[in-house]
Amino acid sequence: MLAAGMGSRYGGLKQVDQFGPSGESIIDYSVYDAIRAGFGKVVFVIRKSLEEQFKEVFLQRFPEDISVSYVFQELGKLPEGFEVSPQREKPWGTGHAVWVAADQIKEPFAVINADDFYGRESLQRMGDFLSNPPENSHCLLGYKLENTLSDYGYVSRGICEVQDGSLQSITERTHIERKNGQIIYQTDEGQEVPLTGEETASMNLMGFTPDVFSVFERCFTDFLKEKSQHPKKEFYLPSVMNEIIHSNIAKVKVVPTPDTWFGVTYPEDKKVAKQTLSDLVAQGVYPANLWANT
Repeated sequence: MLAAGMGSRYGGLKQVDQFGPSGESIIDYSVYDAIRAGFGKVVFVIRKSLEEQFKEVFLQRFPEDISVSYVFQELGKLPEGFEVSPQREKPWGTGHAVWVAADQIKEPFAVINADDFYGRESLQRMGDFLSNPPENSHCLLGYKLENTLSDYGYVSRGICEVQDGSLQSITERTHIERKNGQIIYQTDEGQEVPLTGEETASMNLMGFTPDVFSVFERCFTDFLKEKSQHPKKEFYLPSVMNEIIHSNIAKVKVVPTPDTWFGVTYPEDKKVAKQTLSDLVAQGVYPANLWANT
């Protein structure tokens, strides 16, 4: 569970904000769905400064048979031989967040973001894959791009090229939005490029076997050699996926999901999130009090 974000666009600590009818966070719904999908362990990747707040909110909520641990994504957590540039303030990115959890994970695992609601079916499909992963294979849940956008501003998405159910490449687009009736992404140079909305998008719901951590280590080391002195460059999960594919280390199966994503990138997203969860409770997908009977 990648939960070390600063929440700068949201304007607060969205990881523990309340959205469900009984005060549940989005994390609660993700863990609830993951447990139903067969997962038995939660590893929170957070900043050290959030530890007490996370434990206060979540420690007593989950069933006793679910293992919960915490690891800390701090700027100084680097491979041996590297140091943090004095100009660096921005976190190292999602790839670094997974890399710091290596010591806590010895089994097949999924990666999810704390502020994204993935949907019950998506977590179930990931659980099905990881319960018996094919040899030399990892997994990515593929969403239809138009099902992953915010109405209130731009978002970052990994745009996937897929052939015969396997990932061929993934490109991180850090500025995708609806604009003037169409979906566009903006390049680093400010050019606006149209998208159809039918593209396969990654929401960082990825599944791996633990041998992948050697790839994370190598990719992060290469990133630091090239970009450690750049104060804003980030080490993204898609770069690891691309290395896995292009170096023929393993295959990455893309499992499509019909679910519609929602998340809380902007303050205005909160109203939408609360209404969506209220509707799902009314439909019987979730109980009104998520953990009342656990």
